[in-house]
Amino acid sequence: MKPIVIGTRGSQLAMWQAQWVADQLEAVGVASRIKVIKTTGDKLGTRALAKLVTSTGVKGVFTKEIDEALIKGSIDIAVHSLKDLPAETDPRLDLGAIPERGDARDAVVGAELKEFPEGARIGTGSLRRASQIRRLRPDLKVEEIRGNVDTRLKKLDEGRYEGLVLAAAGLQRLGLEGRIAQILEPNVMCPAVGQGAIAIQIRAKDTALREILKPLHHEETACAVIAERTLLASIGGGCQLPLGGYAAIQGDRLRLSAMIVSEDGRRAFVRVVEGSPTNPTALGRETAEKLLSLGAGEFMKPAAATSKKTTKAIRSAPAPASPPYKAAKMKPSPKPAASKSPKQTAAKKSTAKKTAAKKAGAKPTPPAAKSTAKTKPAAKASAKAAPKPTLKTAAKKGRA
Repeated sequence: MKPIVIGTRGSQLAMWQAQWVADQLEAVGVASRIKVIKTTGDKLGTRALAKLVTSTGVKGVFTKEIDEALIKGSIDIAVHSLKDLPAETDPRLDLGAIPERGDARDAVVGAELKEFPEGARIGTGSLRRASQIRRLRPDLKVEEIRGNVDTRLKKLDEGRYEGLVLAAAGLQRLGLEGRIAQILEPNVMCPAVGQGAIAIQIRAKDTALREILKPLHHEETACAVIAERTLLASIGGGCQLPLGGYAAIQGDRLRLSAMIVSEDGRRAFVRVVEGSPTNPTALGRETAEKLLSLGAGEFMKPAAATSKKTTKAIRSAPAPASPPYKAAKMKPSPKPAASKSPKQTAAKKSTAKKTAAKKAGAKPTPPAAKSTAKTKPAAKASAKAAPKPTLKTAAKKGRA
């Protein structure tokens, strides 16, 4: 038998994952070799991911070219980070195996989230992470960052950011656990669909390769990610939607947590639904319907928002009036000398007019009286607010 050709991206993390698959195949007596393929996401790596999808019209910006090579037969299997796979894939392809999941959680680099001073710059390339960070710490400045793990860490070390939020599994797989300051539990920051899992894709009709890959498949992980991916497909979103979805088997039940947060972090839709592990697709659909019934469809892009499903009046969680804990104050940088604003200019003209009127013996026009009416408090939301998250330091351990 000829060596199996493994197609992958050329990033350090992608190569690690492809090599891991090659090692597992070798362990069962199957030879393989790795072929690097450059994707749209690699070629246009300086653009924000959501904007990249919008501008190119390509859904799988990190998978498209690899999938095409698999369909043409220039590679035998494709190895992806499962979270990079679009909700809908080419029917000519199928998931041949889903190995046991690594750590699905997000990690904070630089300091614990509660330790950053007010106004600190936090880098992330994910709409989901950005929205959830703003929900947890509305006083922080969330900024776009692109590049591979090592590139982002370099930007942090150069002082362009005070902190980063990255996938814990990626740091662990690259031996960078020491850079993790805090692990965010799923009930604090809901992970991306499929985060921490590896997808091994094959041609749908390749039964021989499916059989070869059986030793690498982990049924419990597959069950969880099928529920998550069904949730994503049913909602109708992708990387342009700030959706978090995390499923895990607990006892004899499959538990799926889902969260959509507005980009400003002020509103959140959260649902936790349980079902049978024997039917993960049903659980994914049910969870999606419950989110949409709350009004979560408002955060979807126009194309997806025209879905036949209707949504009820929005019932969401308001943003906390202040951060959930007292943050350290960041010293303001010295303000440069600036030209006078229109308000300052207007005030100067008003003073000049009063002076001229006084000299002419005329009485100056009295200023408008200040309103003594008290501002009425905003009406309370009729819906029950999602519970405010709490930040806890978690163990930094995780499966690689």
